[in-house]
Amino acid sequence: MLTQEIAAEIVRQTTIRLNRNINIMDDQGMILASGNPERIHQIHDGAREVLRTGKTIIIHEDDLNKWENSLPGINLPIQFKQKIIGVIGITGNPEDIMEFGELVKMITEMMIEQSSVADQLEWQQKIKDHIFDDLLQENLNEKSIHQRLELVGITIKPPYQVSVIETGANHLKRNDIIQFFEGIFNKNHTLIGFLGVNQQFILTSGLPETKVKDKLMRTIDYWEAKGIVVKIGMGTSGDTMSHILHSYHESISSVTLSETHQLFATFKEVETKALLNQLDDKAQQLYYERILNGLSEKLIDTLEQFFASNLNLGECSKKMYIHRNSLIYRIKKIKDITGYNPQNTNDVITLQLAIWLRQMQSK
Repeated sequence: MLTQEIAAEIVRQTTIRLNRNINIMDDQGMILASGNPERIHQIHDGAREVLRTGKTIIIHEDDLNKWENSLPGINLPIQFKQKIIGVIGITGNPEDIMEFGELVKMITEMMIEQSSVADQLEWQQKIKDHIFDDLLQENLNEKSIHQRLELVGITIKPPYQVSVIETGANHLKRNDIIQFFEGIFNKNHTLIGFLGVNQQFILTSGLPETKVKDKLMRTIDYWEAKGIVVKIGMGTSGDTMSHILHSYHESISSVTLSETHQLFATFKEVETKALLNQLDDKAQQLYYERILNGLSEKLIDTLEQFFASNLNLGECSKKMYIHRNSLIYRIKKIKDITGYNPQNTNDVITLQLAIWLRQMQSK
C-alpha cells in the first residue's frame, strides 16, 4: 500500500513544491523515502510516537534529546481507509511549517489514494485480459469465465462480436485508451483490452452489428483529432461463446486484408480474401503470376484502379487523370496479353482474384 516507490514519488513531488526536506515513514516508523538519502531505512522515534498515539507530533530544537534519529519539525499520521499506514515528517522550524503541514498531509493521502485506484484498475485489467484469453480457447469453461467476469462487474450475453483496433505510434496511456472506449461502449457488458502495444480488442455483447459498427465509426474522429493513424477491423456476431474465437480471427483478417487506405473494414468485405489467404504462399504466387503474366506495372495499376472504380470507365479515367480513350486502349491491351477481358463478368472474377493475391503477397 505505502511502498518505497510511492513514498519516493511523494517526497519528490512535495520537496519540489515546498523546498523543504520531507520524510515518509512506514507503519513501523522506518524511513522509506527522504530528501536526505542518508536517512533512508533509519527508525524515526517521532514517527513511532505518531503511530502509537495517532496524533501529530511536533519536535522543537529543545526536544531532540527525547527523540532519536529525529530533527526539528512536524510529524503527521498518513491515513488510508480510516487506518494509519505511515507518517509524513516535514523538517524545519515548527512555527514556519505548521501552516502547510495539514496541506502536505492531504496531498500525500490523495497521492496514495490515486495510486491505490491505479493499482486496482491494473489488477482488474489483468483479469479482463485473462478472461479474453480464455474465451479464445477451443474448449471453454463457461462457468469459470462467468465467475471471473463477476469479479470485475461484467456480464456478457449474445450476440457476441469482436473488433480489433490497430493504432499507429502514440503517447496515450493504456488506461486513457481503455476509459475512452468504456465511454463509447457499456463497460458492464464489454471486454476491452490490449493484444499488443498498439492493438486493442473490444468484445461487445448484447448489441446488433449495426450499432457496434456505428459506435466504432464514431471513434475514428477521436484518433484523427489526435493525429493517430488507425485501422479498425470488425468480425461477425454470433450467439454462442464459441463464436468469439471465430469473430476474433475475422477481426484480425479485416485489419490485415483490407485496403491500405481503408480505416474501417468488416469481415464481410474481406471474406473472399480470407478464403484466398488460406492457400499456401506458393499456390498464391503461381496463380497470380500465371494470370497477370506479361502485364507491366502500369497495366496492373490500371486494372487495380478499374476494379476500385467498379468497372466504371468515366470514374476510373478521372481518378487516373487519363483520357477515357487511353483507358479503353489499356483495357484492350490487358485482354490481348492475358486472354481475360476486364469487362466480362467471369473474366473479372479471375483477374480480381489475381490482383488480390498479388497485393496480399506484397504486404
